[in-house]
Amino acid sequence: MQSLQNRLKQEIQQNSKLKIMESFLWCVPIHTIEVEYKRIKRTKMDVLMKIMLISFQKTDITSSMQLSELLLVENLFIDDLIDVMKKSGLIEKEEDSISLTSKGIQQLEEGIFEEEQEPGTQNILYSPSHEAFLKGEIKPASEGEELLEVYRYAKEEKKKLLLEDRLLLEAVEESKVEVTEGDAPLIIISEIITSSELYIDDIPCLEYIVYNESDDLFFARVWNTLTDRWDEVLEEQLNEKERLNWRKKYLN
Repeated sequence: MQSLQNRLKQEIQQNSKLKIMESFLWCVPIHTIEVEYKRIKRTKMDVLMKIMLISFQKTDITSSMQLSELLLVENLFIDDLIDVMKKSGLIEKEEDSISLTSKGIQQLEEGIFEEEQEPGTQNILYSPSHEAFLKGEIKPASEGEELLEVYRYAKEEKKKLLLEDRLLLEAVEESKVEVTEGDAPLIIISEIITSSELYIDDIPCLEYIVYNESDDLFFARVWNTLTDRWDEVLEEQLNEKERLNWRKKYLN
């Protein structure tokens, strides 16, 4: 931590007009939330599936054997694909014939097949003080960090966090970047199943009260060790709440 403090001081003081008036070390609470979600694999629809769906749409098909003879494809392949399409909700059996569902019609028009995968899980980090999800890695606590005071404007959460599924979905999507090229399958997150708060970590932050002599201006710099960058949100909170007090304290 000492080496980080020295580096940050040097960075600020590179500007000769800036003077560090005081520095503090405190922590900000970060909630780790485990999210379970549904996953869907999107692929370009293969030719056989497309032909089968068109056949169901335009012809009265009553059995897989009938379709096998019509398309000159081995019945085993037809049965397997029919089973997949039933499980995916693309087709349904009505009386003696097989027909497309609205989902099947839509995917046929788009030429895209969506298949549900095993659920996935992801841990995401939420900060009530930021009212936002943060990206970073929780590091093992160094000696003495457990004694740090909590950020003086930290929002207290006395009850379980209640976060909208929409916000959880966005956070999970941002934390899991799927890269595809060409016709490679794309795994998308379709729905939040459950979410549960696992624990709260206290993340050290380094605060510097800085005075710009040429502009006669006080401002805060806060380094967040979770994100490993200057934290503009916490800086703005401190500037709004304490700037007038800094002038009275350090100039009078």
